[in-house]
Amino acid sequence: MDGVSLFVIALVVFAVALLLMGVKAVPQGMEYTVERFGRYTRTLPPGLNFIVPVVDRIGAKQNMMETVLDVPSQEVITKDNAMVTVDGVVFFQVLDAAKAAYEVNQLQLAILNLTMTNIRTVMGSMDLDELLSQRDKINAQLLHVVDDATQPWGVKVTRIEIRDIQPPRDLVDSMARQMKAERDRRAVILEAEGLRQAAILKAEGEKQAQILQAEGRREAAFRDAEAREREAEAEAAATRMVSEAISSGNVQAINYFVAQRYVDTLKDFATSPNQKILFMPLEASSVIGALGGIAELAKDAFPKAPEPPRPAQPSRPARPAQPALPEPGAGPWGERGSDADTQG
Repeated sequence: MDGVSLFVIALVVFAVALLLMGVKAVPQGMEYTVERFGRYTRTLPPGLNFIVPVVDRIGAKQNMMETVLDVPSQEVITKDNAMVTVDGVVFFQVLDAAKAAYEVNQLQLAILNLTMTNIRTVMGSMDLDELLSQRDKINAQLLHVVDDATQPWGVKVTRIEIRDIQPPRDLVDSMARQMKAERDRRAVILEAEGLRQAAILKAEGEKQAQILQAEGRREAAFRDAEAREREAEAEAAATRMVSEAISSGNVQAINYFVAQRYVDTLKDFATSPNQKILFMPLEASSVIGALGGIAELAKDAFPKAPEPPRPAQPSRPARPAQPALPEPGAGPWGERGSDADTQG
């Protein structure tokens, strides 16, 4: 093999080597920056790419996927001078590979330090109670501050989470006692509120019961008055009918009316609750006789129709008059007192 053949072979090998040097395969989720003579020219997307060998070279390989960065624990002094230990996590994603490669050195370290300093700033402006109860507010403030600071770096901070807040042990014990006292106070308040509501409901129930009872009594009084009115009307009607019957000459109506009243009075007297023994010094014949007497009085009281004249009977002869006998104690000249006066 002469020198010409060796030169050709070497030239072919060099050409193949240059071609291989110009072919670049970028994996998915990554982007490569291209530098020509040390200056950034373009960014290679994922896939097969070609560069000029010897002139161009790969500058930085940036991971374009979302990345998780742990924030180490650090001590923070709150607004009320309480010492707490805090750690967290940061989620970020590179949006511009060139800015992330050439605008900041050591991107992850820069994001980590920026997050830690802002954690101290945000949490140091809060009280301990606010710090423990408003983690969402802390996360939102940190995200807003860190994301604005990292925009010139071509980075998007998607989330910042405070993972753990650890107060000192003595402070934890004090908080536990405070929480217990607060729970006890709420229990007492709730119990008192329950008793108050129960008393109110009981009073309302008694009020409604009294109102209903008063309405019942009023309704009963109305019904009793109406019943008495109906009874009085019935009695007046009965009296009027009896009066009409009497005025028409029917004396038996007043007998019935008086007898009914008499019997009703006896019944009421017999059923009286404070009378245990009832003596009846009367007979049925006496009652009937009394009724008959009342009927006779009614006959005499009301005018009678004139009776037809009876035929005259023959007169009997008069008997001769007998001499009058002297009264006892009288003499032929008068009373005994006259003789005594004469002798005197």
